[in-house]
Order: sequence, then structure tokens, then C-alpha cells
Amino acid sequence: MNATMRRVVIGATAVSLALSVAACGKAGDDNDSDGGSGSDSKSIGLLLPDNVTARYEKFDKPYFEAKVKELCSDCDVQYANAAADPNKQAQQMSTMVTKGVKVIVVSAQDSAAIKSSIQSAVDKGVKVVAYDRLAQGPVSAYVSFDNVKVGELQGQALLDALGDKATKKSKVVMINGDDADPNAAQFKEGAHKALDGKVDIAYEQSGLWKDTVAAEKMSAAITQLGAKNIAGVYAANDGMAGGIANTLKGAKIGDIPLTGQDAELAAIQRIVAGTQSSTVYKAYKPEADTAAELAVALLEDKNIKDLADTEVTSGSGDKVPAKLLTPVSVTKDNINDTVVKDKLYTVADICTPEYAKACKSAGLE
Repeated sequence: MNATMRRVVIGATAVSLALSVAACGKAGDDNDSDGGSGSDSKSIGLLLPDNVTARYEKFDKPYFEAKVKELCSDCDVQYANAAADPNKQAQQMSTMVTKGVKVIVVSAQDSAAIKSSIQSAVDKGVKVVAYDRLAQGPVSAYVSFDNVKVGELQGQALLDALGDKATKKSKVVMINGDDADPNAAQFKEGAHKALDGKVDIAYEQSGLWKDTVAAEKMSAAITQLGAKNIAGVYAANDGMAGGIANTLKGAKIGDIPLTGQDAELAAIQRIVAGTQSSTVYKAYKPEADTAAELAVALLEDKNIKDLADTEVTSGSGDKVPAKLLTPVSVTKDNINDTVVKDKLYTVADICTPEYAKACKSAGLE
């Protein structure tokens, strides 16, 4: 190879290498941009705890996204569901922080376990809003319902349904929520406040917010107490009430009060049919709207005192600005005035052919 040709080859090689390096640099820049896509944008994260409870995917998520878009047209909402796995939720939070999300709204699957993830996020400049469940750690705000009041409403609804059968000797089965959820303790506290000294809570266990577990606990209660000796059942939410209702039916136990919570469609239908006596309606839209308002305000560094007008103390001892909304007890008598009036469900949604006759008797037509 002569000198001239050697210079041409070397020059071509140098150009080729330079182009390769430039291409690699560009690819790296793109990856960094993807990984931190929220760093220069208005990015808000929404982390919900499970997809078993019907409300989260059906109501909370779309209401939250719609309100954020209304308040901040150029805001981006990133969403993830933990599928009842606290480790998965911790990873989801970490991923959002890495992507540059500025505010994260989280309904904790495990309020204590999420504490270190929240601390890590806050250390990186992210603001965290606790949604529906009061997470531990340095959260900026909390929005939920008065959960002790929820439990009181449930307990009182059970007493009302028992009527003159509510005596200190009346045996009541109590199936509470998951102990990892701070709300469960508050529901339980409120229910005991209403029930203690008025009935005999003869069997009390956690149903872990799962219909299958609640059904198993109900079976154990029947075995322990005897089918004829159970006057009523407190179920902390509608999902568990569904499992319990099936167990009661299988044991041929009918016409006893059964509580619930969340105003799920299936629960409203059971109330119409008489296999569940009550639920608690916590209007999802005001809760999701308030969370969105808080998230956007925090994103824009605005004062949130008007939005969070009270204060609560979390399990980690942190004082947290809060907005606590008012829950409503729902029985057969006020379905029209609550979930139908608020357009949560239409009469057609509730009164499918299976429930048509019961709906007519309940005045739902």
C-alpha cells in the first residue's frame, strides 16, 4: 500500500469512528431523555394499591387523570398499580423518581413499608401526597375520608338493622381489613365505638381485604359459634362482604345484617336483594379531584392550606396537612338519593334482569 492510499484509508477510518462515536453519544442522550422524561415536564405520578378493589381502576384513576388535565393541560400523569404487592409499589415509586416525576400521589399498599421509598423520593426533591390511606414518612399532604366515622357508620348501620335484636348477648362476627392498611385500624376503631357494650363481638379476625380470606374466616366463625347463634356480621368492605354473603348462603344463614364499604355495584345489588344490609359511600370523585388539586398545587409550588384544612398524625409521627371528606351510610332506603343521584350508577346498572323484581320492591325503577 503506497503512502497516498494509506492516508486515504486512515482518513476514512477516522471519519467512520467519529460518526460511530457521535451516533453512540446521540443514543445515550436519547436514553437519558427517556429515563428522565419528566425532568423538564410537568409530570405527576399516581400509584394505586391493588386491582382487586373495583373502585381504583374504575373510578379513582380516571377521575384523577381528568381533573389533572382540567387544571394543567400540559401535565403528564404516569400511572402504576401495585397489584397488592408492597415490594412492587416500592419499585414503581423508585421508577417514577428515576423518570423525573415531580409529584407522586400514592395510596399505600403497606403504609409502613412505603416509608423508606417516600423518604428517598423526598430526598430527591419529589413531593408526595398520601391518597385514601395515610402513608408513613414525610408526605406533603393527605386526602381521604374520616375513617373513624366510616367505622361508626358501619357499626350503627348494623345496630339499626338488628333493631330490637341488638342486645349484649347478640353474637356478632367482625371481619376487619388488612392490618398493613392504617385505614383498617380506623374503621375498626369506629366500629368498636358503635358496637362495644351493645352486642357481643364473639369472633373477630382480619380478612386482609380479600373475599376469599373473608369467606374462610366466616366459615370458621360458623363452626365456632354455630349457624343459629350469629345475629349479624360486620365486614369492613364490600369485597369481603361478597365472600361472606356466599358463605352465609352456603350455610343456609339468611336474613341477618351484613355491612360493607365502598358502595361497589355488586354490594348495591346485594342490598337491593337483601343479602347485604348496608355499605358506606365515599364519593370517589371529590376525593380524586382533591388529590389532583393538591398534586397540581404542589407541582406549581402553591400554598395548599385552603385545600388541606386540617392536620393528622401518621404512624411515623409526622404531622400532615389533610383534607378529610364526609362518608355516607347507604341502605335500601337511600340508594336513589346517594349513588344514583351522584350518577355513580344508573338504575339500569343496578336493576339487571336478576334484580328486577327486588328493584321494584325497593322502589328502584
